[in-house]
Amino acid sequence: MKSVIKILKEQYQYFYLIRRLSLYELKSQNKSNYLGMGWELINPVIQVLIYWFVFGSIRQRADVEIAPGMEVQFITWLLGGFIVWNLFYQATIQGSKSIYSRLRMLSKMNFPMSVIPSYIIFSKFYIHLFMILVTVIIYCAFGYYPSIYYLQIIYFGIATLIFLFAISLITSTLSTMIRDVHMFLNSTLRMMLYLSPVLWQMTILPAPLPTIVKLNPLYYLIEGYRSALYGLDWYFITNWQYTLYFWVVVLLLLWFGSTLHLKFRRHFIDYL
Repeated sequence: MKSVIKILKEQYQYFYLIRRLSLYELKSQNKSNYLGMGWELINPVIQVLIYWFVFGSIRQRADVEIAPGMEVQFITWLLGGFIVWNLFYQATIQGSKSIYSRLRMLSKMNFPMSVIPSYIIFSKFYIHLFMILVTVIIYCAFGYYPSIYYLQIIYFGIATLIFLFAISLITSTLSTMIRDVHMFLNSTLRMMLYLSPVLWQMTILPAPLPTIVKLNPLYYLIEGYRSALYGLDWYFITNWQYTLYFWVVVLLLLWFGSTLHLKFRRHFIDYL
């Protein structure tokens, strides 16, 4: 676990730099657009409207039963999962190419390369926070008002960041050495959307598919967000076995990613 401790120390030591670079990244990506950072919100909103039109309107998707005797509108159920998926997709894709696309810059900078995936993830997390605010407003419009269970959004937000960082350490290292990894990841994640609990309720699937889908840590995060937004229960406590499984997987990914990153980062400049 020495590699994990070293990587985490680097994040703590350079956290101020991570925060500043993430804000710069967010501004620089949209500086040439008239609407600026507004596109960071417009794009996911358009996607949600398309999915709702296809899966909720054309096919007349019925209300979704999230608890015995409690049915909710499909659009709110979809939105509760999509805000997590949008962060996961954007941060994973951008994080995977974060190092090799900045190798020239890194050769002139004096900070550890593990900082690069972190500030990319944080730049996407700011948009995620704004989308949560918009989602809460929409939920209120449908009659689902904030409750004490909203506090667990903080927990699931932190859990999502750590999970994304662990994934990005692995993918950014592999993508630097093998560019095809980024392209493969992009294609795989597009398919993964339709195999995740964002668009489909797992209860409609035949066994053992729901159990297989739950092996994906993203399922834990999505259902946790939905439980908080609807005010159902303390999801991470009620499903403590699943919480334990999630953190075991995340820690294993973090250990593997840290070890991989530290082993090869001294050679990254050779791939310039």
